[in-house]
Amino acid sequence: MPKQDALQGALDLMVLKILSRRSGLHGYAIMTAIEEMSEGVLRVEEGSLYPALRRMEEAGWLRAEWITREGGRRARIYSLTAAGKKQLTAEESRWQAGTSAVNRVLRMA
Repeated sequence: MPKQDALQGALDLMVLKILSRRSGLHGYAIMTAIEEMSEGVLRVEEGSLYPALRRMEEAGWLRAEWITREGGRRARIYSLTAAGKKQLTAEESRWQAGTSAVNRVLRMA
């Protein structure tokens, strides 16, 4: 089973990437995007996503704001900050280096 920090890093990367392409999404839309883009292979639970969103907001990578939607329902939407864009670049580089290393090992084994 993958280590929790590896899974958290992948979640951070996916959230940052999705928000770099589609700003102003609420948590459920982010969960749906991950599931759809992974063709149903990856499912993120609320209990994992919302703490990650809070942590990324506290780190300054995301900006969150409350909006009122049709019918009066409130939603918290998230957007990437300049620090988040920088973090996305760093996360993508780390991910590429890590997956390349794993692929090298798999080819040699």
